[in-house]
Amino acid sequence: MKSEVSAILALIIAATLVVGGCGKAEDPSSEAPPPAQVDHEQDGSLVQVDHPEQFPLSTAAAHKAKSQLAVTGVVAVDVSRSVPVISLASGRVIDIRARLGDTVRKGQLMMRIESSDISSAFSDYRKALADEALASTQLDREKDLYSHGAVSQNDFQVAEDTENKAKVDVETTAEHLRLLGSDLNQPTGVVDIAAPISGVITDQEITNAGSVQAFGTNPFTISDLSYVWVLCDVHEDDLPNVHLNDTADIRLDAYPGVEFKGTINNIGAILDPNIRTAKVRVEVRNSGLLRIGMFVTANFHGQKPEIHAEIPAAAILHLRDREWVYVPQGAGRFRRVEVVAGDTLPGNMQEVVSGIQPGTQVVSNALTMQNTVEQ
Repeated sequence: MKSEVSAILALIIAATLVVGGCGKAEDPSSEAPPPAQVDHEQDGSLVQVDHPEQFPLSTAAAHKAKSQLAVTGVVAVDVSRSVPVISLASGRVIDIRARLGDTVRKGQLMMRIESSDISSAFSDYRKALADEALASTQLDREKDLYSHGAVSQNDFQVAEDTENKAKVDVETTAEHLRLLGSDLNQPTGVVDIAAPISGVITDQEITNAGSVQAFGTNPFTISDLSYVWVLCDVHEDDLPNVHLNDTADIRLDAYPGVEFKGTINNIGAILDPNIRTAKVRVEVRNSGLLRIGMFVTANFHGQKPEIHAEIPAAAILHLRDREWVYVPQGAGRFRRVEVVAGDTLPGNMQEVVSGIQPGTQVVSNALTMQNTVEQ
């Protein structure tokens, strides 16, 4: 009896194994071809594709260009075009007609000052006029007496000298009033301060009812912004490539598509001891877009020629504000290499300043390769 039960169990187990094996053989997915894959190596910039022949290659040609150096800088005022607004009279500000950042014209009223210096100068001027009138009368009398022999020649000469000195005092006190900004025909203790040049007010050190001291702090500073300076920090290792009168291309962070031309007119003689850089000053004509304090990128063009790579523009991939190319590594592998693109060249070609050398092979269409990698 036991032998019959064992035989039945063996038949059941064998039937179960046969059914399970037949189920696996009928799985249709096991007969489908494997999908195309892009294998990513541990190095994130290295990829491998199944059919590398689908991606044509181009060889970078040599392109002769002038040396370039890209540095950062900031727009600053040309101090030679900045003029302080000063007052030769001390006093209290009673009216301000301009503010920081305003554009003013030459001769425009900036402020009015109430000054005791003006009152004192008017007093001296009126006294000088009175003394001159008295001296003139005495000279006329001495001249008449001398003509009749009533006085000596010495007395006449003394009267004539007194009259001449009185005239000098009148001229001196009158000029003092004019320097203080007062009108001789309108005696008043208030002086008007006008703009000495046309431009933009770039500094203000005074407020209404404030005190002004003669030859003290300048109430205003006006700058002519038709030309500005771009101050760049150039590392000491790059200074041999920068020369006076070299040209520079200025690009603004605020206006990426706009380019300005400038000329290097000064190279600092003192290095910053912390970052080992020197200030290089570029003079730039301002069309109105350049504002004081703006950050810029300056490309200096030297006279020494350099050899750069030249590749098709389509071979450069623009990704996250950077430029990349794909360089073959053999056995279906490609490495994504970051480059710095230069000028656009005729024939849909692109200059590459750094990243690859002439003779390097790159994928002709980097966007196609990138799309394949992302699939």
